[in-house]
Amino acid sequence: MLIYLIRRVALAVVVLFGLMIATFLIIHLVPGDPVRAVIGGNAPPAEINRIRDQLGLNQPLLTQFWHYVSHTFQGHLGQSYSLGIPVGQAIDGRIGPSAALICYALLLSVLIGFPLAIYAALHPNGLFDNIIRLGTTFMFAMPAFWLGLLLALVFGLELHWLPTSGYSGGVGGLLRTLLLPALTLGLPLATVVVRTLRSSLLEVLGSDYIDAARSRGLSMRRIVTRHALRNAVMNTLTVLSVNIGFLIGGTLVVEQVFQIPGMGSLLFGAVEKRDYQLVQAISLLAGSAVVLASLAADLLQAALDPRVRLGGR
Repeated sequence: MLIYLIRRVALAVVVLFGLMIATFLIIHLVPGDPVRAVIGGNAPPAEINRIRDQLGLNQPLLTQFWHYVSHTFQGHLGQSYSLGIPVGQAIDGRIGPSAALICYALLLSVLIGFPLAIYAALHPNGLFDNIIRLGTTFMFAMPAFWLGLLLALVFGLELHWLPTSGYSGGVGGLLRTLLLPALTLGLPLATVVVRTLRSSLLEVLGSDYIDAARSRGLSMRRIVTRHALRNAVMNTLTVLSVNIGFLIGGTLVVEQVFQIPGMGSLLFGAVEKRDYQLVQAISLLAGSAVVLASLAADLLQAALDPRVRLGGR
């Protein structure tokens, strides 16, 4: 297990370094001058050049990249041109709502998807199974912004059960104000969970060792929870880890729909004003979250199934 852990962590480090290179180059290749975007295009050229020297934008690209890497490892993410404050300070107040929304959506997708998938696998080709498959197909094809608007219209404006915008602190306020946006993100992911877990469970339930467990008189509930689900959940874990990127990208739209003061609205403003430092930091944080989620899923799979870590040797 230790060798597998070292190899996966080393691979994650390499991917993170490649991510730093990609975010740096892509941002610097985008057309436009951030200094002109902040102080205006009518500013004197001498003033623009002075600010570029002050921000280090006139240095060679390789020198800028070295400063970017060294400062990032030191925890200094730079200065936001548009906000006039350190990038870390700008992100600090926004990362909480976005992280809570992503975790909330992930939890809802599991709580909704797992029971439906298990029931559908235990009653294949029945009425409920067909309804689940039809509903998941419809839900997966629905755009996030349209689903969010629909949920806000029904549960917020018509029934007045939940707020349609804003963010409130505390456990109770968080669960209430983020329920609709979390459902907007979680329901499409739940459809993926249902389809993946259902297919895996059907395959596992047809295995010989499941037949042997039935012949010993074990109840179907124990067979599913103690034997079948542990093997069938592997593919679902992989799908969930891959779709962390979908959740992070989805927050950019959902936060705009429900007016949540998170990383999405901050990124939109940074892109509009060509705030390179801020966009780099947000992109790096989002990419790092995806890499770490994939690493966590790999380690969890190795802990649940020895064949994973033995196959990686």
